[in-house]
Order: sequence, then C-alpha cells, then structure tokens
Amino acid sequence: MTLIELVVALVIMGVALAGVVAVYASTTRASVDPVIVQQMQAIADNMMEEILLKPYAPGPAPGAGGARVNFDDVRDYNGYGLAIQGIRDVEGNAIPGLERYTVLVAVTRTALTNIPDTDALQIVVTVSVNGSATDTSLPNPIVLTGWRTNPS
Repeated sequence: MTLIELVVALVIMGVALAGVVAVYASTTRASVDPVIVQQMQAIADNMMEEILLKPYAPGPAPGAGGARVNFDDVRDYNGYGLAIQGIRDVEGNAIPGLERYTVLVAVTRTALTNIPDTDALQIVVTVSVNGSATDTSLPNPIVLTGWRTNPS
C-alpha cells in the first residue's frame, strides 16, 4: 500500500466515523429521559384525580386561596399554577425533587352532547419541565383533559 492510498483510506474512514458520530449525537439528543416523562404523567394524573373528586357545585364559602386545601369545588382550580414554581402539596408546601416541573390548570364551561354548558366543566391539566420551550432535549408538555358534570 502506498502513502497516497493510506491517506485516502484514512480520509474515507474519518468521514464515515464523523457520519456515525453525528447520527449518534442527534439520536441521543432527541431521546427523552423516560423517568422525566413518567414523573410528568404521575403529576398530571394526581392533579386530575384530585380535581375530579371535588364537587361540581361551589361550597358554602369561597375556596379561592393559595393552598389547594382551601379549594372546595372544581372551579376553584381554574388558573392554578400560574404563579407557582415547582410542584406543591395540597397545603402549599413545595415537594422536594419536583422543583423543575410546573403544573397549570384551566377549568372552563363546555357543552357536551345533551348537556348544556351550564352543567359541564372541562378540566385541562398541563405539566411541563421548566425550560422545555427552549431546550429540545426536554420532553413536550403532557396535557390531560377531563370533564365534570353537574349530577343534579
């Protein structure tokens, strides 16, 4: 093998290796850590379950306030999470290890088949990781939608 053949072979191997490394890097960057996704799903599930267990009709006293322990009906959750950093328990205490997640809740009146909008509420729970809007290596937000109807 001559020196020229050796140089050409090294160049070809270098280009091939660069291609393999580029594919590996983009695949690794695009993959999402499944633990983060599972944690987001658990947060969304727990919040949706908590909301759906509340009564449709408002309670005797307004439930608005910072801590969810004061929420006495589904509507009290509307707008929850807009000014809150991290995930909190029902008493408003930060949960260690969940500081990088955010949860937003929207509750709106909606009409369903044979049910007027005065008797049905749509609940949308969105969980995201802080920075996911700019960092493509983080997962997209998880959105759960549920409905609560007036039982009367």
